[in-house]
Amino acid sequence: MKKILAVAILLVTLCFCLTGCMTIGNRDIGLDLTHSFTWAIVELGNGELIEGEVISWRDFDESDVVQFTLDNGITYLTHYSKVILCTSKP
Repeated sequence: MKKILAVAILLVTLCFCLTGCMTIGNRDIGLDLTHSFTWAIVELGNGELIEGEVISWRDFDESDVVQFTLDNGITYLTHYSKVILCTSKP
């Protein structure tokens, strides 16, 4: 009886662990979440901060890179650690 209980607990634990491996980017287990951002603050390579209205943006699966176009007409491609995307102007 103890062996059956131990195996059952092991299987339940294994199911929870494997479910965590199915998370991809900002999508979790088949749920496609859509995010809309209207403002961005980005740090350039020289340390200068640029901010503006987001015209369009996209992220890339299996990557920490984001591409977005601001209202100044410039398209930026940068790492997520260098940009703050907001739903409204801070």
